[in-house]
Amino acid sequence: MLHRRTLLTLAAGASAAMLLPAAAWAQGTPPAAAPAPEPLAADDPRMTERSVGRADAPVTVIEYFSLTCGHCAAFHTQTWPQVKKDLVDTGRMRMVFRDFPLDALALAGAAVARSLPPERYEPFISALLSSQDRWAFSRSADPREELFKLAALAGMGRAQFDAAITDQSLSRAILAARVAGQQQHNVTSTPSFVFGNRTVPGNMAFGRFAALVAETR
Repeated sequence: MLHRRTLLTLAAGASAAMLLPAAAWAQGTPPAAAPAPEPLAADDPRMTERSVGRADAPVTVIEYFSLTCGHCAAFHTQTWPQVKKDLVDTGRMRMVFRDFPLDALALAGAAVARSLPPERYEPFISALLSSQDRWAFSRSADPREELFKLAALAGMGRAQFDAAITDQSLSRAILAARVAGQQQHNVTSTPSFVFGNRTVPGNMAFGRFAALVAETR
């Protein structure tokens, strides 16, 4: 779990370090100044809401997560499958996913995920989180290439992948959404879940998650 001081440090360097080209990830290249990218169009489909579950579900839960966060990976491998089966698929709740990247690699993964068709977003982020050790933390492989392999399995070609990870307008929009979530819901660590008006930080077991859903109206 990453806390406020870490997040503030990352936020301060977001326009530089978090927008590094993918080739620099494994090489430790210092960030270089670059002109500010053009903002995305307000109706860019890549930044529309990503969610699973019925639109009329009685409870909506928001998850803020980072693709390189180990606690987020634990939730998605240990708790999310049961949440999806018992709470989402039964119509009891809807899950809304909010990207909250904490480093350049998580930002690139978020950009790739949002460049896929919306129906592939949740399966793709779940695949990334469940294989985090393989693509994000491997000591022997280029994380860019490992990320591409998973994107290819989701149906993304090389040209689209390269365009996604170098699209600074998309990256900046994702970072702006992260800042908005930090301000709106007081997110100071990942994962964080918003149940109604209550923000609850940290990974949790299914029992506690289900209890919080039951308390939310």
